[in-house]
Amino acid sequence: MSQPRPSRHVLVTGAARGIGRAIASAFVAAGEEVTVLGRTPASAERARAEIGAARAVAADVSDADALAAALAAAAQAGGPVEVLVNNAGGAETAPLGRSDVAQLRRMMALNLEPVLTAVRAVVPAMRARGQGRIVTVASTAGLKGYPYVGAYCAAKHAVVGLTRALALELAPTGITVNAVCPGYTDTDLVAGALDGLEARTGRDRAELMAEFTRHNPLGRLIRPEEVADGVLWLAGPGAAGVTGQAVAVAGGES
Repeated sequence: MSQPRPSRHVLVTGAARGIGRAIASAFVAAGEEVTVLGRTPASAERARAEIGAARAVAADVSDADALAAALAAAAQAGGPVEVLVNNAGGAETAPLGRSDVAQLRRMMALNLEPVLTAVRAVVPAMRARGQGRIVTVASTAGLKGYPYVGAYCAAKHAVVGLTRALALELAPTGITVNAVCPGYTDTDLVAGALDGLEARTGRDRAELMAEFTRHNPLGRLIRPEEVADGVLWLAGPGAAGVTGQAVAVAGGES
């Protein structure tokens, strides 16, 4: 009889809610030792307690020093990170006339730069072990364009490009680097966007929801658990030969 695989130290950024929380919960259910990283100590600790994770750390991921310190604290408490999930991020909307370099920099600082900071922090220990898994939650906005989110699309395209480049560089080391690219997902962020649009435009909520789902051939929002399943697979033994990929979880949209 084969022996069960030892649990690994998995760290998920942006794990306090939405997709990140679903990912962290899936790894906990799979028997992994999970560190949840949230923006604030309170939100991180709440998520840890509610999903049964091993520990919680906090940082604003756009602050490189704070993120590096949180990753170091997690490694000191739980040993080297063996699976890194870069999930934290966010979007701003604006037409071209109101888009500027400052917005572009904010989107890069929130969605792209933390990926590089976190990868640099965990890779040395992964190299020493001869194995590791890095999965970044990008977006279908990293695979195609959407109107009114040009800076966000640029940042997510950059995330996919960085993923592909790092995968090639790290392939000889036993570390795989992949991304998942969800379409519009049923999270509180989408709910908040619908609330805002409903308030500003007076349009019917069902009509607004139809705008969010019309690009998805399945005709619905993606569930966070579906994204989590994709991440779990990329971190599992069946995906040992998969690296440099941007896997769309979008109902066939891309």
